[in-house]
Order: sequence, then structure tokens, then C-alpha cells
Amino acid sequence: MFAWLRKSRRQSASDYLHHDRAAPGYYATQDPWGSQLEQFDRDFDIDLEDAGEGGFDAAPPKAKGKGRKRRWFVRIVAALLFLFIIAVGWLAFTAPLSKSLEPIAAPQITLLASDGTPIARSGANVEAPVEIEKLPDHVVGAFLSIEDRRFYSHWGVDPRGLARAALSNATGGPTQGGSTITQQLAKFTFLTPERSMTRKAREMLIAFWLEAWLTKDEILERYLSNAYFGANQYGLRAASLHYFYRQPENLKPEQAAMLAGLLKAPSRLDPSRNYGGAEDRMRLVVNAMSEEGYLSADQAAVLPSPELDIRTRNTLPTGTYFADWVLPIVRKDAERSYAKQTLTTTLDARMQRVASQVVAEAGLGDAQVGLVAMRPSGEVVAMIGGKDYATSPFNRATQAKRQPGSTFKLFTYLTAIEAGMEPGDRIANTPIQTGSYRPKNAGERYSESISLEEAFAQSSNVATVRLFNQLGSEAVIETARELGVTAELPVGDPSLALGTSSMSLLELTSAYAGVAANRFPVKPVAFPPEEKGWTDWFFSEEDSLSGREHDAMERLLRASVNRGTGKAAALTMPNYGKTGTTQNYRDALFVGYAGGLVVGVWVGNDDNSSLNGVTGGGLPARIWRDFMVGALEAQAAPASDAPDPTGPIQPLDLPDNVTIPIDGRDLEVNLREGAVIISGEAEGIPLELIISEDGISLDEDRLQEALERLGVEAE
Repeated sequence: MFAWLRKSRRQSASDYLHHDRAAPGYYATQDPWGSQLEQFDRDFDIDLEDAGEGGFDAAPPKAKGKGRKRRWFVRIVAALLFLFIIAVGWLAFTAPLSKSLEPIAAPQITLLASDGTPIARSGANVEAPVEIEKLPDHVVGAFLSIEDRRFYSHWGVDPRGLARAALSNATGGPTQGGSTITQQLAKFTFLTPERSMTRKAREMLIAFWLEAWLTKDEILERYLSNAYFGANQYGLRAASLHYFYRQPENLKPEQAAMLAGLLKAPSRLDPSRNYGGAEDRMRLVVNAMSEEGYLSADQAAVLPSPELDIRTRNTLPTGTYFADWVLPIVRKDAERSYAKQTLTTTLDARMQRVASQVVAEAGLGDAQVGLVAMRPSGEVVAMIGGKDYATSPFNRATQAKRQPGSTFKLFTYLTAIEAGMEPGDRIANTPIQTGSYRPKNAGERYSESISLEEAFAQSSNVATVRLFNQLGSEAVIETARELGVTAELPVGDPSLALGTSSMSLLELTSAYAGVAANRFPVKPVAFPPEEKGWTDWFFSEEDSLSGREHDAMERLLRASVNRGTGKAAALTMPNYGKTGTTQNYRDALFVGYAGGLVVGVWVGNDDNSSLNGVTGGGLPARIWRDFMVGALEAQAAPASDAPDPTGPIQPLDLPDNVTIPIDGRDLEVNLREGAVIISGEAEGIPLELIISEDGISLDEDRLQEALERLGVEAE
């Protein structure tokens, strides 16, 4: 805006300077605006001599009308100026200029398993921004010809374009938007895609603002570097490399014309899916380039349709249960930039494959399943959020909040042990006859008394509630909080002892990991944690149990598996765990640990309906056991030199083509169809060397282009 005002003032001054000096109102020794100021003086009677001692208010009666008129004019101008300052300030806070430098879509992130196996790829395909001065004229011209022919002459909003669009829309012609390139940059950088007059007004205001603070080339660079070209390609460089395997600085006129044509409807005109539509649109762009002088009529007439050169195919899933949990964490901590990221996670490819196989063979019927496996340190090594991600991406391991049932008894019995009780201490196991809450034991099995160890192993409800009431809900809740539970836990509710407060399977498993590690709370993580220094250990807020307390708690967990409700989960090595079943068999769980792995399994229906008799000691315990057997075997086996090509997640995780960049050079090695292809540019000369069983050869098109650059005629 300010740049335009300065430009307008200089232009106006120049116009006056070229007027005939004899023209009325022009004085050679005065400002060229003198005649206008003189007219303003006469209209509003601004005469300091007439003001008198009392100022304008004391003027003679005949001047009061004109003085009042002048005051209203000044007030209106001041109000408009104030509103303008407010608008500029509002833009400074809500639409920072630096935002137009950032990619409008989150850049691509590739997640790898701990052994380097690709497991998921998500985000937009973006590349480095373009620089206008380095682009050929026919590339810039293609976009200006079809998108904004008057780009270098308007102020951000083109009245002529708006009028043309309004006329076309009103007369039933092709629907037009009338937006300039500056407006489009304002829209996709700062605004939502809603269609309203308010949004359009903001778009115009931001366009004026961008024109005031940026040069035309800077605006065009930011537009071309962020615009969407279909096929998940954002920015001209990404689109050029994707569709034609060329840097935008090397695009041919027909290639540039096709890319420029995609901006009207990038998804519909994606040439890899709708080449005919993209070709028709390209011809319109070519005609526009000819009209604007970027191509001659003869050049436009013989310009061929470009051949696509799509080298890579993304066969990685864009989402998995594990990836959906990890990516928001990555996006939150990552800086906004055009850089792609490849991150190695804690996921173990072999264990993930075991988990998928076990779940597929579990005989779940219509029920759903969740499985989380982690190290005692919290490093997640396998995750299943449901039977089929493609059918339902809802993650039942991290997103679902379900009742933990008797697995919550861990906190009650640990509180008792911390209070000084021993596994052999006895508590009443008779039916509860008083109070509003009267739980029952499974199978109505009661006794006069029972030891803590047996009550935990047999999952006695009445003994647990009596113990809970004896300890107090506040003490049990405090123990759960120390182990990292953040779910809502109501004070004074005796049903809490039997796990009636909902939480995620991931949170519950992390609490058991705290007991396994004897260091808590344990935070589940998807990336290897940095090694702690001595200061981290010194100031750590982590806690642990005494040797007596930890041994006593493990004795209870071991009894549950050896001779209690969790016998179906027993392994040939020491293992610890607890079953859980909620009211009316809505949820069935088993959580436990062995061999350096902590695993939680949940089975249930999404609609919270009954599992018809399925308990935590049944299907979940068997899934837990089968997974642990396979996972511990995989953990003991020596790591292979290369990732298993079957991949840890279905569908196949490895891409058909593998691209290996050569650091420090604009070259890369591609493994494709049994051949090794070295391609890119060397010293500015395009190169594509093919090494196969038939020998070494050069790509003819690349060879021809290289010879043309060197000025050598091919024979």
C-alpha cells in the first residue's frame, strides 16, 4: 500500500511537471499540488486571519457553516486514518509476513522402524522455493499468461479483472474468480477456503498489504513455491520433479504450460490420472502465452504435448495405527520448513509383524482389539489399534477410553504393600452386606478370609473393595498418579477399586511398565530417548519402590499367572500380569510383562456391547501369550543385514523403487527393474547412466539435452 502511494505520488507529480506552464493553478516555484490546495482553501474557507483570537470558533457568523463543514471533514479523515492503522496492526498480528515464506502444507515425513524398514510416509511433497531470476522467461510467462496477465501493473487487486469476472458470471459465461496472484497468495497463506464476502474483503486487504511490503518478484516466488499442483505436490519445484523429473529451471515451454494449467483444478487435472484434461488446459495456456508474446504463433502451433516422467511411486501407507500416534507429536515439535524428514522410531519391525499375525489368527469375530508392547523404559515396539486400519483407523490402543476392570487392582494392592502389608496378610472375603455398593465375586465364591496374594491371584472383588475402603480412595488414587495415570479418578467411589474409571490401554500399560522397571512414572515414547546425564538423574522426579515392596508386588503378579485368573498367559519363563473383565463382559484385558517387554491387550466391541462371556483370562490372555512367544523369539534372533521385505505393516512397506541421494552432488542412484540408474546433473549437464545386465548405456533424451547445452551437434 505504502509503495503504491509513493508510486502514485511520483506519477502524479510527473504528470503535473509535463503540463503547460501557463496552465491555471501552476506555479513554477511552488509545489505542483498548489492549485489543489488553493481550491481546498477556497472551499473550506481556511484563513488564519479570519479566525481571530478565538480561533475558528470565533469566526464571523457567515464562516460558521464552512468551519463546521471543515471540522466534519477532518473528523472523517481522522477516523479513516485510525481504521487504517487498526487494520495494519491487526494484519501484523494475524497475518505475519513471515508466514508467506512457510509451506502451506506440512512437509513429508517418512517413519522408519528401528531396523530401518520404512513403515509410513505422510505429509505433502514439497521442495526448495524457486527464484524468479533463475527461471526461464517461458516458465514465468506460462503462469502470468493464464493466471494474472496484469500482475506487474496492478496493486494487488485488479479492478479490470474483477469487472471482467463479474460480467462473465452475470451473463452466464465461464465462472471466473477475478483473483490476482497476490490475492491467491493471501488466500492460501493466511485465510481459510470459506466463500464469503468477509473472507474476500480480508483477502483484498492482505493483498494490498503484501504489495506494500514485498516486491513483485518476491510475491511471485512465494506463490509459485506454495501453490498446489495435484498428486500431493506443493510448489513448482516439487511438481516439476514429480511430473517431468526436471528442476523448474530446466523446464521446456510445453512442460511449463502444462504445470501452469494445473492450478485451475489440480486434483481434477492431475496428468497422471487425467492426461487428456491436462493437455486441453495446456493448449489454452499455450495460446495465452502466444497472445502475451512469450511464444510466437509459429512456436505455439508446433509445440508438442509433454511426456510425463514420473520416476517414483509411493507404496508406503500414509497412515498406520503407530504412525497416527507418532505424527502429531512430530508435527508439534518440528519447525515449519520445506525440508523433508526421515525419522527412525522405536517400532520393532519383527515384533510388529508378530503382533499383526497373532491378531489376524486370534478368532476375534466381530470384536475389536488393541495391543501395545513397550520396553520397561516406555519405548513402544509394537502397536495394534484394531483389526484393520483400512476399515477403521480409530486407534483403540491410544484413543479409546475403556474401563480397565480388575487390571486396576494393581494400584490398590500396591498401596497396601507400600502401607506395610505383606502378601500373606489376610483380609475378609465374605459378601458385602452393607452400603449402597455391593460387588460380588465371580461364581459367588467366598470364604471367611483370604491372603492378599490369593485375593489378587483369584481376582476377589469383595476382598479388593474391603481393602480399598480400608486404605482410602485418596491413597489408591495417589499411587495411580505416581505410576503416571492421568485419567479422571473419582474420590470416595468404592467401585473405582474394580476399575470403573476409563483410561486408554497405552496409559494402563505404561503404569505396569513402571512396576516392571521399578522406576516411574514411565512415559510412552516413539523415538529413542537421549542418554541421561548425571544432572538428569540427580534432578529426576522419578520414583521407585523399595526392594521389599517391589518383590512383594511381583509375587502377587506372578501368582495371578501361575495359579490365578491369568493361567492362559503362562510362559516357560517367569512372567507377571493381571486379568481384567468389566461388567456384563464389555471389556476383556490382560496386561503383564516378561523378558524385557511390557504388553497390554484389550478386546471389546466399539458399541460397548457384551462380549458374551469373554473374560480377560480367556482371549486377551491367549493373544498376550502368543505375541510374547513370537516377540521374544524375534528379540533373541540375530538381526538380519537388511529389513525383511515383507515389511512390518500391511500393505507392503518397501517401495518398488529405491532412491539413494549422493551427498554433496545433484546426483542420485535409483534401483529400478533390476538396473542401476545414476541420474541428475553434473556441472550443470544432465546425466542418466543406466547399468544393467546388457551393459552400460545413456538415456538418449538426456544425451541430446547435454549435447545441446555443450553446443555440440549430434551426428
